[in-house]
This record gives sequence, structure tokens and C-alpha cells, in this order.
Amino acid sequence: MADKLKVAVNWAGSCGGCDVSLLDIEERLLDLAEVADIVYWPVAMDHKLKDFLALDDGSVDFGLFNGAIRTRDHVEAAEAFRRKCKVLVAYGSCACFGGIPGLANLSDRDDIFRVAYHDTASTENPDGVRPETGCEVDGHPLTLPAFLDTVESLPRTVDTDLLLPGCPPPTERILDLVEAVVRYAAEGEAPPPGTVLAEDRALCDTCPRGADRRGGRMARIVRPHEVEADASRCFLDQGIVCMGMATRGGCGATCVQANMPCRGCFGPTPDMLDPGAEALSAIGSIAGEANENDVAPHVMKRTVRSLRDPVGTFYRFTLPVAFLNRAVEDKPAEEQP
Repeated sequence: MADKLKVAVNWAGSCGGCDVSLLDIEERLLDLAEVADIVYWPVAMDHKLKDFLALDDGSVDFGLFNGAIRTRDHVEAAEAFRRKCKVLVAYGSCACFGGIPGLANLSDRDDIFRVAYHDTASTENPDGVRPETGCEVDGHPLTLPAFLDTVESLPRTVDTDLLLPGCPPPTERILDLVEAVVRYAAEGEAPPPGTVLAEDRALCDTCPRGADRRGGRMARIVRPHEVEADASRCFLDQGIVCMGMATRGGCGATCVQANMPCRGCFGPTPDMLDPGAEALSAIGSIAGEANENDVAPHVMKRTVRSLRDPVGTFYRFTLPVAFLNRAVEDKPAEEQP
């Protein structure tokens, strides 16, 4: 069909699960195929970047961009998708918020390279060789993309129209996107820019365990593998941190129903300024010995200090979009970039 929509898919700094998730809609892919042709999807088809760049600006109807922005090539790909696509979708938590790759912001580029190419016990690199953006091998020039010092999300790199969160996005929400594409083909109208294909309320509001929340305090924080969680009780009542209070609903509570706490992959609700800070505040408000109304500060601190890896717990998917979105090392003025 000459009037079919054009769809492009790109993979940046991610694990590849988002690309695979597109196949989870199974036969509903045929609905998409009826109204759209995929003009670029390098992980699935033999598409070359030069062919995508040769397309006219604004000639692609929907661009699905998954993965965080980790390298200079990712920045250039994001900018190209913004030019070529009428509707640009941040597909998955890494694109929406920086995701798990964003935890690399706890280190800078030099720290990461030092660990990867020098400090690990399995590394044999006596000459201290590190990757360079360009070199020559047997007379042939070879290039690598520049490794950026800071991981960014897609919306902090280019203007983004839609966000589809999840690690990876669940089938139901992918179908929402497919229906948006089909509706666009029929009516020429896309969802309003800035739309997040998820619920506006927190997961806690729809959690199947919410009715059994007893409101007790957390004397000690435990990790899920350290206890056998009661599948009918709120995780917080059992001393297990659950991010449901600071995370959008719409995922179907898949993790919770598998007796695992929410990890926060759907990102913050619209009224939250910083999901990690608000989750930490919520945990702090219930820290202390059970059945105590007035809790001494040292008791609250003892509970909070029992939490392993606060950043990885509260900012597992959202560190690059947080107020404090990276570690900063004080350096002499002459060493500042």
C-alpha cells in the first residue's frame, strides 16, 4: 500500500529486551503490518543507517527509540530520529529515564575505563591500552563512538512526543501504542505530545496487596532473598522495600503478583518531582520499632542504615532524570573540563 505509515525502530544503550518485547504482541503485529511498513529496524532486518539518513526529514510517521544515551553515536541517532520522525516515542525505561545503564552515573568515564581495562582481576593489559575514537590497523582507519561521561535519557537529549515505560514495556501497553499507530493511520491524529502510555496514579493505588496494608513500622529492611515473603501482605509490612508508592501503575503489577517488590521501572507519577527522594522519604516516615508512635532518631537511622544500595534501590531506573543525577568529583581548577 502506497499510503502505509512508515515506522522506524532504533536500539541505543540497552540490553535488547525492548526490541524483543515488540514480538510479545504476537498476532497483533499483523494489525501493525496492515497500516505500516518498517523502514528501519537494524536488530531485526538488514537496514543500514545510511539508508535511514537518506530519508526526507519528517517522512517517517513513528519512531520507536529504545535505550539510554551512552555514546556520541546514540546522540546522533536520537537527533536523526527527531529530524526524520513526526512522532518520536521513548520506548522502554532506558529511553524514558536512563534506566539501569544510568546507574553508571555513579562513576565518570575515567573510573569506568579504569575498572574495565585495568583493575579487574581477569584483565591483562600491561600497556594500559584504552579504547580510542580512532586508530589505524594495517593501514585502515577504524573508529569508535565517543563514550560520554554522563548517561542521559532520550527526552533530555531531544524533544520526545510519547513515553512508553517498562523494563521492558508490558504487552498491554505495547498494544496501546499499536492502537495509537492504527488510529493515526485512520484519523491522522496522534496522542498529545508528552503523553505517557501508563496510568497517572501510583501502583500502590491498584496493588492487589493494598487492602492488607497494616501500617506498621519497619524495624529492619531486608532484601527479597533473605525472607520468604507472604504473598498476601504488603511488602513494606514485611520490611521489604517496594517502589510502588513512587511508581506509575499500568504494568499489571506483574512483579508484585510474582511475589517480588516493585522495582520502579514505570517511573514517577506526574506529580512527583523526584521519585527516589520521595520513596526514601516514605521509607523514612515508617522507619523504627514496631508499635512505636514516637521513634527516636537513632532508631530510625538504624533502620535506614540496614538498607543496602540506596541509589540502586530508589533510582534503579531514574537516576539520569533525578535532581542529583550523577556523582561529581571535586578536582583542582586546572583539571576541570
